[in-house]
Amino acid sequence: MTPSSHPVPRRARRCALTVTGIAAAVLVALPSSAAAEPDEVDIDELTERAEELEESYNGELLQFNEIRDRVEQAEEDLAEIEERLEESRSGVSAIAASRYKSDGFLPSLQIVFSSDPERMYTDAATVAYISESQSEHISDLVDTHREQQEVTEELNEELAEAAELVETLEEQREEVEERIREYEESQVPETPGNGTIPDSARGGGWESTTPRMAAIRDNIIMAYGAPYPVGCWRPSADDHGDGRACDFMMSSGGAMPSAENQALGDQIAQYAIDNAAAWGVDYVIWRQRIWQQSNPRWVFMNDRGDNTQNHYDHVHISSY
Repeated sequence: MTPSSHPVPRRARRCALTVTGIAAAVLVALPSSAAAEPDEVDIDELTERAEELEESYNGELLQFNEIRDRVEQAEEDLAEIEERLEESRSGVSAIAASRYKSDGFLPSLQIVFSSDPERMYTDAATVAYISESQSEHISDLVDTHREQQEVTEELNEELAEAAELVETLEEQREEVEERIREYEESQVPETPGNGTIPDSARGGGWESTTPRMAAIRDNIIMAYGAPYPVGCWRPSADDHGDGRACDFMMSSGGAMPSAENQALGDQIAQYAIDNAAAWGVDYVIWRQRIWQQSNPRWVFMNDRGDNTQNHYDHVHISSY
């Protein structure tokens, strides 16, 4: 499965909600039940468990870190939404009280407003008691309530994914440790490209790449070519700085690659995945998603701001 076939998380798709009139607000409003509380999963406890695994996984729990950041952001969003929801409820209650004093409400409707304003959504008859000038207050309550439900659902999904990932990593811990030892002790794969790689493919840090990453790099270039120079070592505090990573550029200047080169990037990413165990590929990043051999599936990455930082213009491949 290619990276592009995986759905983008709800957080990246969520957009503003609008209700244009009080009649529409009531008739198409959300269910009257309150938004489900976040599941009993503690992200701090999951983070502690993940930290205990870092040494076993060479400190590269990149997929978990992406999910954890989304969980923490969703928790912040939910707290802010709940503050706005309480303010909106108070406004609706004030409307109800004012209307009752001036016009008088049916006793049943007074109870609806005073006990739980959101219950008004279940009775379209209440629209007769709210003037058009007050519809904005009601619309805001509807929108905020719906947003609360969306973020709560999103948070629960992310928490469940984080818990599942940590459990998987814990189960595979010994297996991964053994695999890493085998890579360290085994001979480095043959580098087929020695002397045959075109100069046009040679990017920065070419000679400072580790033997294993050089073998992975040359195997890929021999199979698919390189439309732009492949950059490897650079002075940084990450796997590039260790010589364990190369960037297979699919465009230049931060531009979005052509359709042809996007397809080529998909092929290169999949080729690295298919040979990950044999070559010692640790992880692949391509089109804002990360695949790791320790958890062999694509996980969406959070927005870094541009095509290069989000890995839309290059396939990043890292080795053990």
